[in-house]
Amino acid sequence: MGGTGGTSGGAYSPGRYDRMMRESIDTTRVAQYNDEVNSGISEILSEYNSRDTVAVSEHLDEIKGIIEEDIRGIDLSYGGSVKKHTYVDGLSDIDVILTVNRSELIDSSPKEILSYIESKLRNHLTDAEDIRVGDLAVTIRFHDALEIQLLPAIQTKNGLKIAEAGSNKWSNIIRPENFASKLTEINQNCGGKVIPTIKLAKGLFASLPKDQQLTGYHIESMAIETFERYPSSLPRSPKQMLEYFIHRSSEIIKKPIVDKTGQSLHVDDYLGNASSIEREKVAYALNTIHNRMMNANQTTSSGDWLRIVEGD
Repeated sequence: MGGTGGTSGGAYSPGRYDRMMRESIDTTRVAQYNDEVNSGISEILSEYNSRDTVAVSEHLDEIKGIIEEDIRGIDLSYGGSVKKHTYVDGLSDIDVILTVNRSELIDSSPKEILSYIESKLRNHLTDAEDIRVGDLAVTIRFHDALEIQLLPAIQTKNGLKIAEAGSNKWSNIIRPENFASKLTEINQNCGGKVIPTIKLAKGLFASLPKDQQLTGYHIESMAIETFERYPSSLPRSPKQMLEYFIHRSSEIIKKPIVDKTGQSLHVDDYLGNASSIEREKVAYALNTIHNRMMNANQTTSSGDWLRIVEGD
């Protein structure tokens, strides 16, 4: 007796076979597209990671030598994005904490120390293109385009204090190590992929209009908020994580984030209160970026997706 014939799971039909083939082709095309995007991201990150550490060290050695000509008891140490490995060449300042202890400056005000540093460097630093003094730091731009921020701090028996924004007083005790430890923990929990995501996000924000750009510290804080509960069911690829970060940040940005270091009440006071116009502008920009990513996903255009990250 002859059988009815067919394929496993049901009778054969041209329509069903055609649908199975399309699904197989679509799956293959999407996988290839994701691989192309992630490969392109790797190239972008490679460029971000190519900072000239030798030049930075030489500049820091010269700065320290100049400052210590007259006084002792000053230490230079990396802070900010360099210490947390979220530095992006051309997008992040090289933050250096200049700690004063056991010197004649220990009882000075922040402005006095900033003025002293600026005077010493302006008179003796040979390779500086520009030296600027702000409320919190002295910023030196060198002829090789490297920019270094010197952030004065005083060492007390309870911890470090830095200048308080908007005043000539020292801050409360700050705990930058708390923030760095939390970021390290979350990065490790996500397979080391949070730090690369932060670097990509910094590149994205740098391409936005000036009034929509965020500080590096703010971006890092949003990353902690985003990835502290990153779903285990989602991939840990750079593409997927950046899409998730941009999507979640469009909501996170609408409310102030408490400063875990104690430097200030919030990390993003410069954007005003919750749901301020400034926050809504950034949220709109992030939604626009995320929609462009989703459109590129729909057309599986790796070029379109990568151009977003490159700021085009």
